[in-house]
Amino acid sequence: MRRLAAKGNMNERIDVVLRKFRSRMTSYPPGMCPITLYRSLLQISMNQSCGKCVPCRDGLYEVDLMLKDVLEGNATKETLSEIESKCLMIAESADCAVGVVGAQLILDSLIEFEDEYQSHIERGRCIGNASQTIPCVTLCPAHVDVPGYIAMIKEEDYAGAVKVIRQRNPFPTACAHVCEHPCENKCRRTLVDAPLNIRGLKKYAVDSAPADTVTTPEANVSTGRKIAVVGGGPSGMTAAYFLALMGHSVAIFEEHEKLGGMLRYGIPEYRLPKVRLDQDINAILSAGDITVKTGTKIGKDITLQQLKDGYDAVYIGIGAQLGNRMPMENADAKNVIPAADFLQDVANGNSPDLTGKKVALIGGGNVAMDAARTAVRLGAESVHVFTRKRDDYTALSTEIESAMQEGVRFRTLLSFLNIETDNDTNEVKAVWLQPEILAEFDDAGMMTTEHSSNYPYRFKCDYLIFGVGQRSDVQHFEESGIPMVRGRIAADEACMIDGAEGIFSGGDCVTGPSTAINAIAAGQVAAYNIDEYLGYHHKVKEECDIPPAYPNPCVATGRAEIEETDPFERRTNFDHVEISMTYEEAMREAGRCLRCDHYGCGVMEGGRGE
Repeated sequence: MRRLAAKGNMNERIDVVLRKFRSRMTSYPPGMCPITLYRSLLQISMNQSCGKCVPCRDGLYEVDLMLKDVLEGNATKETLSEIESKCLMIAESADCAVGVVGAQLILDSLIEFEDEYQSHIERGRCIGNASQTIPCVTLCPAHVDVPGYIAMIKEEDYAGAVKVIRQRNPFPTACAHVCEHPCENKCRRTLVDAPLNIRGLKKYAVDSAPADTVTTPEANVSTGRKIAVVGGGPSGMTAAYFLALMGHSVAIFEEHEKLGGMLRYGIPEYRLPKVRLDQDINAILSAGDITVKTGTKIGKDITLQQLKDGYDAVYIGIGAQLGNRMPMENADAKNVIPAADFLQDVANGNSPDLTGKKVALIGGGNVAMDAARTAVRLGAESVHVFTRKRDDYTALSTEIESAMQEGVRFRTLLSFLNIETDNDTNEVKAVWLQPEILAEFDDAGMMTTEHSSNYPYRFKCDYLIFGVGQRSDVQHFEESGIPMVRGRIAADEACMIDGAEGIFSGGDCVTGPSTAINAIAAGQVAAYNIDEYLGYHHKVKEECDIPPAYPNPCVATGRAEIEETDPFERRTNFDHVEISMTYEEAMREAGRCLRCDHYGCGVMEGGRGE
């Protein structure tokens, strides 16, 4: 009998299609109907069915028809009960994972989006009249007009690009260096090739037009109102910027000797040169009636009550600058330090001498990566990062990759047990770690672990850094009657504190440790709500003429990445590591923008999409 060659060519062609399909999944737009999404996922399972078992072959098809009725407004509450019973039957009787997972997916949706199903049945639509929005603008916490400033860059109007960014975010330079760029996560350019390098383009703009050389908008006429801002970090400074432009008088109270908060004292120089941070700060301070009182700690140099008595409103944006220690014996031993404290010591010029020392670091977040890469630059012989599970590596993949290039070593599936110290000097000698194995996923889809049968692992080290989160210094505010939730100020999404008349709060001291752009967004929200509280309704907007949108041929083009200096050189100093795009790269990258603010979802009545 003649043998036939394997049809690898067909499978290879299908793999190409699947790679393109994965990009479509990645770029599902914000604002879409969740039931529409679940139905499309169900249809994937239907297409994967081999057709041998009835529950999968016919059952998924029947569920799909019922979901169609829900979306078209032809369903009843009985329809939901039928969907549930049908999916339970499929999940229990299907032969393989195709039917089981497909049915379970819809069962999960009935729980997760119960309110959406009810709205479709009762009102024939989504709860919020779901409609697709501009992905990059929606996913930016500060809702910066991303297509607008990219269009400015394409026209080589870099100052104009900075002005567009500052409509929502007065820290264009800082964010160009350290923002986690959530705006790129669902970029529609992914449908063609890869998401735009939005942070890289922003960096090109501020490198071409430094922030303090670009004029800020003219402030409104003075209102005679005074606002106290506690904390000179990204949240407090953002609130001060917008309040000053509205015509209010703002006084910033900052504990440190310089402004910037964790942007200055928590992010290493090699990532964000402080000369560049000062360009943003200089521009903010030029925006209106802003006075600064550094070296002033609330609760020590002045009380919250004094601020309440002397100002029309108070904004608390103190961040989360205190590092956490593990609650265990010897956690306060010599050469054991939280990552946030370690980075602040280095920023203040109090760097420890790590020459020839073995450094162990517990944690996998961005602060942990900053600490690990800083330890390398301080001469450590070795730096080892330990985490319990892979999910604990929450740092940007680029930060982890850069740390690896600089010689940082990574170990996972090791849980932290205890600290061994020298009996005479109380210095850390070693850490004990328990090997783990992976177990089931939890309800949030995260891995869990359980102890392995392997013996605990002793790792000798001379210096131990805890990268396990930060907390806020809220003692005085709590004593002053400000409500707290788990050590954080209890403020709502409008930055208002229930029962605290005239006092607002936002940023990390409310949410817990987060990103700079989230803190900036909170400061922006607080400024507008403080303005409303004072009886005004000011609007702050740079007058910028966004260039017209031209058709994009959607030709697949490579994404321009931000390059870094040689790792063997950069690990020896704190010089800035990123290399700016060239003019040619910036122009080509800006030209990849699909201008979603004009085409597709961006075309709305009344002008450009919001």
